[in-house]
Amino acid sequence: MSTNIRYFGSLGLLALALAFSTGCAAFRASTADVDVEQPKHMSQNYDYTDMRNITESVVNELLASPFLSGQAQPPVMMVAGVQNRTTRYVDTKSLTDRMRTALIQSGKAQFVNEARREELLKEQGYQAAHATPETQAAVGRQLGAKFMVSGSLIEMESESARQVRVSKQKVSYYKLTIEVTDLETSLITWTTEKEFAREASLPLIGW
Repeated sequence: MSTNIRYFGSLGLLALALAFSTGCAAFRASTADVDVEQPKHMSQNYDYTDMRNITESVVNELLASPFLSGQAQPPVMMVAGVQNRTTRYVDTKSLTDRMRTALIQSGKAQFVNEARREELLKEQGYQAAHATPETQAAVGRQLGAKFMVSGSLIEMESESARQVRVSKQKVSYYKLTIEVTDLETSLITWTTEKEFAREASLPLIGW
């Protein structure tokens, strides 16, 4: 019996030594490129794939809307932001940045850089004091936005009831609302909602 124990113990030590000597993949850190065009979800939570999908859907709907197609000139807009009303951190600026980029590239809308107004005024003041007259940016020539883009992102979650099982089911629901408001009249001239939900089966024991 003791011979068998020593034998199998030796085999185990040999296997462990071989794994470390050959750089077993289980003990190595690794990286790989991921194709962001291919949907990939690690959990039921909101992720970059969702961000890409819902922003593309919002932009496509806005570009095809009577509101935008009925404008004689590309309207000047500003981004007020999207409220994060979920229970976790969500970079909602990445949502509006991606929508703004797509709309500008379409040639159907223009945007003022409301996030950089302080820097713009500072640069104009510097040019007024130090730049040659022919290269100075003219003061008081900035365009005022006609429309404001804003919205909110909400989240709801539900879990399976307690019972004898090896895993539990968890569903996360998200809804993004985007609206365009006329800054002169305060009327909402266009709005849309995009929603999705994802279910995950989570083990009761694990990490």
